[in-house]
Amino acid sequence: MPIELRNLKEALPEGGLFGGGGWQWSPEPLKLSAAEAREMMSMGHPLAKFQQASDQLYRRSAAGKIEPWLAELLDEGKPDWLVALQREGAMADQFPRVIRPDLILAKGHFAASELDSVPGGMGITAWLSKVYSEAGYEVLGGSDGMVEGFRSLLPDGGDILVSEESQDYRPEMDWLAGQLGDGWKTERAEEYEECGRDIYRFFELFDWESMPFSKSMAERSARGEISVTPPFKPHLEDKLWLALFWSPALKKLWEQSLRGSHLRRLRQTIPFGWVMDPEPLPPHAALPKMNAHSWDEVAEFSQKERQLVLKISGFHESAWGSRGVFVGHDLSAVEWKERIAIALEQSGEQPWVMQEFHEGRRFEHPIYQEDGSVKMTEVRARLCPYFFTDRKGETSFGGCLATLVPADKKKIHGMSDGVLVPCVVED
Repeated sequence: MPIELRNLKEALPEGGLFGGGGWQWSPEPLKLSAAEAREMMSMGHPLAKFQQASDQLYRRSAAGKIEPWLAELLDEGKPDWLVALQREGAMADQFPRVIRPDLILAKGHFAASELDSVPGGMGITAWLSKVYSEAGYEVLGGSDGMVEGFRSLLPDGGDILVSEESQDYRPEMDWLAGQLGDGWKTERAEEYEECGRDIYRFFELFDWESMPFSKSMAERSARGEISVTPPFKPHLEDKLWLALFWSPALKKLWEQSLRGSHLRRLRQTIPFGWVMDPEPLPPHAALPKMNAHSWDEVAEFSQKERQLVLKISGFHESAWGSRGVFVGHDLSAVEWKERIAIALEQSGEQPWVMQEFHEGRRFEHPIYQEDGSVKMTEVRARLCPYFFTDRKGETSFGGCLATLVPADKKKIHGMSDGVLVPCVVED
């Protein structure tokens, strides 16, 4: 059943996908245990509820009903018009319709390093699912799960707006639009002329000034005149929420906002995190779980103590693609101290978060070499399951992209020596 390298490359669409197929290949999908597959595929509903609870907390804070600092923090660095628009009552029920967590396949559990509501990789995942399914594998989500999941977002068809910033993803979205049929097409976001069609927004909101139409489109979508997904809600594109989930000041509010079973799932999956705030703590206080009284103390941590990840939160060009991610124990002591200083200096304009580092477990997987031979290679894995929410509010699993990288890599992303495969349940 292993799929031949020649067949994989020949199946690539004309023009390629991301980077023209600039990744490594494997004859097999990633095999998950039945328990792992079941746990991963059932995450969509709790994550959708987490986003809804986050939005509710933001709106209550903005209205002055709970902690005012929360909305102030989430609004930092955003333009006034976008802040005002996401607070409008008509926006209350608008949420991202695609949810993709980045899950580190750790030892005995999953660790969600990110929750992306404007994710790339959908076309690649759809293509890989189709190719490996046709080779005889029972791919999670099925051969057409990704295509049909994306179709459910805008079932009457629509325009996929891809920005110059996201241009690397254009080939895969072109291919996906072709699979969806005549009612779908990709358009250059910067040149788009709004014509009343439903829209899938494939650009980050920090890039709004590059799109001359974005403000009017956002306002029209808020009035319900056009349908745009993901909605113009910049606070939901922040990594801050993964740290705020663990804020002691918000503990009771999360417990009131989320069902107990959902809260437990999220606590098992989201690594503990902290918002980088330069304000000094009271004399007898400490950073939760850090056993440190200040960020200056954290900056002096030893390499062994630096099992931590520093990340820029969002609404910034370096907040995607692992460009604004720094692994503590992978940096020198000087670099670690400098990065913390930068994060604290930018507080108030560009928030940063810190998370516990969860190491991906090591395992072997077959990988094609340049000469066409297959080598069992020690790797780590990141899983990106895609969940789609239809117009009725039902969230379903579409498919999963596994990224495998050499085991000595601390960060797992779509690097050139990474392997991209779909997932199956092991026999």
